[in-house]
Amino acid sequence: MATRLPSAPPILPGLTYIRPLGSGGFADVFLYEQDMPRRDVAVKVLPSDVRDADLRRMFNAEADVLAHLSAHPSIVTVYQAGISADGRPYIVMEFCPGSLAQRYRRERIPVPEVLEIGVRMASALESAHRAGLVHRDVKPSNILVTTFGAPVLADFGISSSLSRATADEVLAMSIPWSAPEVVGEQTAGSVASEVWSLGATVYSLLAGQSPFERRERGQNTKEQLRRRIARATYTPVPRTDVPASLQDVLARAMSRDPARRFASAREFAEALRGVQSELGMSPTALEVPVDEWSAASAPVDFSDSTIRGAARSTVAHEERRKTRYETSVAGLARDEDTAISGPERAGRGLLPWIVAGVAAAIALVAVGVALLSAGVL
Repeated sequence: MATRLPSAPPILPGLTYIRPLGSGGFADVFLYEQDMPRRDVAVKVLPSDVRDADLRRMFNAEADVLAHLSAHPSIVTVYQAGISADGRPYIVMEFCPGSLAQRYRRERIPVPEVLEIGVRMASALESAHRAGLVHRDVKPSNILVTTFGAPVLADFGISSSLSRATADEVLAMSIPWSAPEVVGEQTAGSVASEVWSLGATVYSLLAGQSPFERRERGQNTKEQLRRRIARATYTPVPRTDVPASLQDVLARAMSRDPARRFASAREFAEALRGVQSELGMSPTALEVPVDEWSAASAPVDFSDSTIRGAARSTVAHEERRKTRYETSVAGLARDEDTAISGPERAGRGLLPWIVAGVAAAIALVAVGVALLSAGVL
């Protein structure tokens, strides 16, 4: 199959194109500078010739899922989404200058750093699961690094609902980090398979390769990896600085039997925090919602393949409402005061003036009557 050529960056209002960031199977990512507020942003765009309903559905779902979850400190932030002037759906996201895509293969990442990443990603997944969502593609390249050096989970392009994920829904997978039941197409994603994928990701960051990868050439075809994952025999991370307790945690997370894994991403995080305590580290804070939490907006509709959002023109249109109001600071202050006061409060402010007017009128009538009776008028 021929590789798809990257599309041209769209012209977007309020954004100035800088350079390409990457190209995936069905979308391109570009770096833009946002005019107001001034900052760099990553813009994910569907190619103009995409007519596939599944790709549009996945794109819509990613925007909606991020809207549900991006307030989480360990999930990439989405700023807006829409349609460019040439009809291409796009998502404007936080720009993260780095990722773990190749770092774990180039350098030996310290155990304490890997443990912190593991806890943060487990917190992100736990939050997604509590919102009824599964990521379905947890792997090192989907862990980005923000400008402040913090790891964040990204690329919810094939995410799904926990209540409707079935085997026939599998559209894509990253085999080296996929659970046996996903590789065997018994499920499209579950809490148990997410625990496996995160365990395999933590393993990769420590080992410098995916769990079932072989260093010999020609030994890592998709079919070979599938067979090894199906057998799922845990091989300890070949590092002397990885404690036995961490090996045990990873072995449990990557158990072939889903029922023997940690019951939740939070439980996995707690196990990693236990290893941190054992090593004399301060356990990384768990960033998960309280039990009473529920998503603020409507549930994500994973079947929606419509092109949503009004097309944005490349020409800025003046908003007529602006001519009706003062643009000075004083004008804005009065508008704010009106909003706080409300109509009833404003009405009460006029009452003294009305009463005073009526009283003055009565007084004038009384004076007139007195003058008439005295024969002055």
